[in-house]
Amino acid sequence: MPATPEDLFAFLDRFDIAHRTVRHPPLFTVEESRALRGEVPGGHTKNLFLKDKKDKLYLVVALEDAAIELKGLHRTLGATGRFSFASADAMRSVLGVEPGAVTPFAAINDRDRQVSVVLDAAMMRQATLNYHPLVNTMTTSIQSGDLIKFLEATGHPPRIVSVGAAATTQ
Repeated sequence: MPATPEDLFAFLDRFDIAHRTVRHPPLFTVEESRALRGEVPGGHTKNLFLKDKKDKLYLVVALEDAAIELKGLHRTLGATGRFSFASADAMRSVLGVEPGAVTPFAAINDRDRQVSVVLDAAMMRQATLNYHPLVNTMTTSIQSGDLIKFLEATGHPPRIVSVGAAATTQ
């Protein structure tokens, strides 16, 4: 059985990782989540669950407005061939989450360590980061250093690299 948000919170508590969670209506896209800005300070993010030509899985996490060029990302990460999005079935079976709830917190469910977690360097410069806690009806805030601590505790030491450029607003 995949971990529940309560299991996740207990895990965070066990590792002395401070967290704050806000409940809200289901959010499926970055656009929908923009409505939370007044309630939830910190860096808001997007999560891409990808696979390479040999079906190796990657979870790429960046700030919500980062422009990620998928065509060349495989070279940056040393993957085999271009990336495509992993299936919803793979998301459910490996990460234990539904589409719209992808999060680095889902590493808690990847007990076989099939997923390589990649964190964008620009995102990691934010003090506070926000992610769904395994469901898209809540947002949990943690410190960026605690995200690394969490991922290491799950057996997923992250790679921190520049994966995108900040989007420019006109």
